[in-house]
Amino acid sequence: MVAVIAALAGTLILSGIIHDIARLITPDEPRPPPLARLRGRHAALEETERWLVGLRLHHRIDAAAYQRRMSALARGQRRSATGPVNAVGGRHG
Repeated sequence: MVAVIAALAGTLILSGIIHDIARLITPDEPRPPPLARLRGRHAALEETERWLVGLRLHHRIDAAAYQRRMSALARGQRRSATGPVNAVGGRHG
């Protein structure tokens, strides 16, 4: 009888471990852990910074626009408050 109880308890513990592992590795997790969310935000900001540097190096934006956008990035904003603006003149759309 003790062996049956021990086997049942072991099976219950093992099923709980498997359930937790499956929840951690599946992409349908509704809330990612805070550090993963923070890492994703930093990665997105770094990618936006690299994109802006590329725009500046290829003369697609002027120095004032570059400085304005980099200042917004330093404040944690990936997009401008006014929306995308074409460097040549006017808004997209």
